[in-house]
Amino acid sequence: MHRIAIFPEVLERIERWRGRRHVYDAIEPRRTALVVIDMQNAWVMAGQPAYAPGIVEIVPNINRIAGALRAAGGTVAWVQMSMSRDSLAGWARLREFFRTPEIQARWIAALTPGAVGYALWAGLDVQPGDEIVVKSRYSALIQGSSDLEARLRARGIDTVIVTGTATNTCCEATARDAMMLDFKTFFVADANAARSDAEHNAALSSLLNLFADVRTTEETVGLIRAAETVPA
Repeated sequence: MHRIAIFPEVLERIERWRGRRHVYDAIEPRRTALVVIDMQNAWVMAGQPAYAPGIVEIVPNINRIAGALRAAGGTVAWVQMSMSRDSLAGWARLREFFRTPEIQARWIAALTPGAVGYALWAGLDVQPGDEIVVKSRYSALIQGSSDLEARLRARGIDTVIVTGTATNTCCEATARDAMMLDFKTFFVADANAARSDAEHNAALSSLLNLFADVRTTEETVGLIRAAETVPA
């Protein structure tokens, strides 16, 4: 698990700008969705091209939040990254970030639907009523990436809780776009994972500054359970 440390200069700036660390004091579960990003075998399973050993450690926290939110009438959405050749059509710039075509080919093979790497990690508590969303860009909410926004709007969702991997790539990108689309955005510090503490904490600090309310799993579950749910 990451050693969480928001940058002191960011905390000082937040205190000056808004007078308190946290943006939101409550969660309304029936209008909230847990958005779980890229918890696929490609990142969680040893031997896969995106594997990082610490990612599996956040699975219990993700499952805990999912269970609490479902019980309170909220929505859980599991987002999977597709890097099939069809999904990458129109995203030529991505190739420039791979050293060789062979490295990119490994990622494409792992993240093409039907591949072992594409599947969600078996330890995740995925339930029949949950949303399963496929995205084709780092952010699940950028135009053309997925239908996540439409699904959330259809359910009357105005708040998202972002978890998953990697903290500083797809999770951060999704959280930034969520706030820009006017969703109340929570980002769970110990239910997101990156390849290093430095990358993780840099993303947390940036998001807490202007994009999301950064909370722990314990705090997030506490807000969900404390909420007065709206009768069906």
